[in-house]
Amino acid sequence: MKFTKISAPSMKELFVRQLTEAILSGELTVGEKLPAERELAQQMQVSRAVVNSGINELARCGFVEVRPRQGTFVADFRRYGNMDTLIAIMEYNGGQLAEKQARDLLQVRKEMEHLACELAIDCASEEELGKLGTIIGEMKRARTSRQAAELAFQFQHELTYAGGNSMLLLIYYSFKGPAMALWEWFCKRHGMEELCHNYASLYEYVRMRDKRAVHQWIDYYLDGLIKECENP
Repeated sequence: MKFTKISAPSMKELFVRQLTEAILSGELTVGEKLPAERELAQQMQVSRAVVNSGINELARCGFVEVRPRQGTFVADFRRYGNMDTLIAIMEYNGGQLAEKQARDLLQVRKEMEHLACELAIDCASEEELGKLGTIIGEMKRARTSRQAAELAFQFQHELTYAGGNSMLLLIYYSFKGPAMALWEWFCKRHGMEELCHNYASLYEYVRMRDKRAVHQWIDYYLDGLIKECENP
């Protein structure tokens, strides 16, 4: 077995982690003003440079708001967060999606998948469809949930690319982290074989360019998952 190098978290990473955990746990509440950078540095025994860069990172993730000449305040990340916020929440939950997050992601994914498949049916070349079939073959040989999730994401990415909508492709790729977590979650619940079956069925309908069957299949398997998240 080959071992990899162990790297300790940087002071900035530890600073960001501590404040993120305080915000997500409710210890720090929305609208609460944080101490000044100098005071935070003294309390946490780090440099002001660490505090400053950490605050910038937290602001980028939607956890705090820096107001000129007023200070730094805890932001309402549920209302004003972004994809980095979701990834940070997943890391806080041990890399897993909570049931509500999984449901919300599936609802968005369902609409994206309808559009991606319809565009692919209209625009994809036979060569592009053949590439999708190759990915399905690789998925059937996957040996771990991580491999299966990677291939599921690769399939959806290539499918979206074949449809020719650049904005949809960018949006989908920005969901890679949560999408990977979602399909690993699915594999743990239902097995890799079920994930592969879902994608193989979707592929067959796209390959036949049967829009009605595609839409019915997407509704069938994703609505079932959404209901499962609503009634865990």
